[in-house]
Amino acid sequence: MNGLALKLIAIITMLIDHSTAVLVSYETSPNLYLLGRTIGRLAFPIFCFLLVEGLLHTKDVRKYLLRLGLFAILSEISFDLAFFHSNYYLQHQNIFFTLLIGLSVIFIMRKIEAARNGAETTYPFQVFSIVLEVIIVFAGCVAAYLLETDYSVFGVLQIVFFYVFRKKKIMLLLFVIFVNQMLGVVFGPPASMGEIVNILMQVVTSISIQSFATFAMILIFRYNGERGPKLNKYIFYAFYPVHLTILYLINTL
Repeated sequence: MNGLALKLIAIITMLIDHSTAVLVSYETSPNLYLLGRTIGRLAFPIFCFLLVEGLLHTKDVRKYLLRLGLFAILSEISFDLAFFHSNYYLQHQNIFFTLLIGLSVIFIMRKIEAARNGAETTYPFQVFSIVLEVIIVFAGCVAAYLLETDYSVFGVLQIVFFYVFRKKKIMLLLFVIFVNQMLGVVFGPPASMGEIVNILMQVVTSISIQSFATFAMILIFRYNGERGPKLNKYIFYAFYPVHLTILYLINTL
């Protein structure tokens, strides 16, 4: 499976997910709603994988970051209209912001790794560089949490795991399962050790819609390393705000 095939699967499953979220009511059609949202869980892990592939193969990461930032801003009104019926909703930001933060984090991590792998690096510097990477990841998670981006902390962590374990499939699979199980457990800040234990038990034992995101790994592991037929990249960027605007108009009319 080449990169284009994965992109098409990601945007189609995203379209199904968003169409269901905007146009289908759980109260009136629970089975259809659950089916559509479950299919939609496949999209985000694929986008995370493609983001890492983009970092590894792009000629200019800064232009990549600029594109994500530009479409994050351009998509926000469409996102707010489709999901919150408002053209100005600060409590939840679209997925481009999560991807932008995630790409920024792994881009900096890659720079740190390049410095650490240099021939003249010392052991203290190697330790310091690892600590610095952890701080960068933490900062990215805090940024996603404060901005209240789609998938929030867990979205950034999933991107980081796709980068860190890109050559270790078993470890990657385990961490993807863990992150999506965490996403499926709704909870507030734990106030005691008992609550923390309860949350961990739910992560291990619960099955939610988000659990089905792990099935995206079957498709990702079939990736053959090839880009596939070349299409204008802006088609895929523009698809996000355009389809959300159309869904909003259909829902309104």
